[in-house]
Amino acid sequence: MIGTDRKASRCAPAGQPPVLGRPPAQNSDMRFIYQKVTLEVPEVGSCCYGLSAVRASELIKAKRDGKSLSPEQIEEFINGYTRGTVADYQMAAMCMAVYFRGLSASELAIWTRAMLHSGEVLDLSDIPGVKVDKHSTGGVGDKVSLCLTPLAAACGVRVPMVSGRGLGHTGGTLDKLESIPGFQVNLSTGEFRRLVRDVGACLIGQTDSLAPADKKLYALRDVTSTVDCIPLIASSIMSKKLAEGIDALVLDVKVGSGAFMKDIASARTLARTLTEIGNQMGKRVVALLTNMDQPLGRTVGNALEVVEAVEVLQGRGPADLVEVTYALAGEMLLLAGIAANPPQAREKLNATVRSGAALEKLEEIIRRQGGDGAIVRDFTRLPQARGRAEVAAPCDGFVSEIDSESIGVAAMVLGAGRERMESQIDPAVGLVLRRKVGEGVKAGEPLVDIHYNDGRSVEDAQDRILHAYRIEPSPPAPRPLIYERLGANR
Repeated sequence: MIGTDRKASRCAPAGQPPVLGRPPAQNSDMRFIYQKVTLEVPEVGSCCYGLSAVRASELIKAKRDGKSLSPEQIEEFINGYTRGTVADYQMAAMCMAVYFRGLSASELAIWTRAMLHSGEVLDLSDIPGVKVDKHSTGGVGDKVSLCLTPLAAACGVRVPMVSGRGLGHTGGTLDKLESIPGFQVNLSTGEFRRLVRDVGACLIGQTDSLAPADKKLYALRDVTSTVDCIPLIASSIMSKKLAEGIDALVLDVKVGSGAFMKDIASARTLARTLTEIGNQMGKRVVALLTNMDQPLGRTVGNALEVVEAVEVLQGRGPADLVEVTYALAGEMLLLAGIAANPPQAREKLNATVRSGAALEKLEEIIRRQGGDGAIVRDFTRLPQARGRAEVAAPCDGFVSEIDSESIGVAAMVLGAGRERMESQIDPAVGLVLRRKVGEGVKAGEPLVDIHYNDGRSVEDAQDRILHAYRIEPSPPAPRPLIYERLGANR
């Protein structure tokens, strides 16, 4: 928020520079790995901190003091955490040590391999076609996976997708899918394989057998303030994705106020780290750096985001969501060899939406995973919030900034996200943004509609939303949605 008074005005006079809720000084602390990433796996005994049967506390102390850990020590620690002989509080301490001290390139390679091989690594080579997944580093209103998966699958890409739950102020694909009545995300690896083969796509959560170390660590990072740590982000993403049995991967690395990467330099570092890990493991990886300085689309909240994702497949989704979805899906078609160039990929995606095949594929995916497929034509079958409220504009002008993180937190306090590991999600609640950056508004007109079930949370959410918005006399200059592309050559 601004200073200590969250009721301060967010209407700026002409010529006054905007001041967002999170001070830039807090954004400059992103933890890097990193000098240069060359992911060479070291020989046994070549790292500088001793060999083995060392207690967990001694390994934590070594990393806290900036010393390197040997391959055996990293594997011992990760395996111990997976088995339960290393406690949550010890892994939390290790994560904090990594946050401040980082991991060398060789340590990161071993850490990722240890997490990958903490469980089963699928082999989907018997399923015809190129298997391509997409992963987002997390943002506010990011429902791309919900519309991208059926769109790519309807074009002929095999999409084995293992997704996660909400982390901090960002939403999770699994939480959104579970807002569809009956939808099952907890499938066995056998069922997962069968649906990838028969339907062309399957979206599940991590099973107990796929990268179990990451499944435990994913939830722990959320409640220990170690989410925004590049080595932990990279190892989490790649261990989970490589365990799926994919041939290639498209990464959506979010940049901005609603992302874990607040600036392009940090996002570029993460993207390069991820693509290097993929290359080391023999996979083709492409990363797009995309704008998260405002929420993607107009909805934030689980069932509300499902509606908007369906609208994309009906050919009437918001322009920014459509553009990011098509850019990422186009990269999947190129990696799968289904399109020869970007214009050809774009035309195939457009044709698949126009024909209704993408919407039919989503309905098929939902039905085959136990859900109510009729929601694609009847949104009232989704959870509905009991109450509505709105946040009105305090002055005339144009929306110049939206602090996405504050919007994400506002949705979280309503129940759309998790404050603690054990927090329960309310699938019906959330926000609908009536005005976005560049759009004009008059005093008293609605900025955001609030969908709520617990009226006690509304005032807090309204306050956060009001101060997420910056209104100025003139419209801002437009910003790109996609900043950069890194990775596999076309």
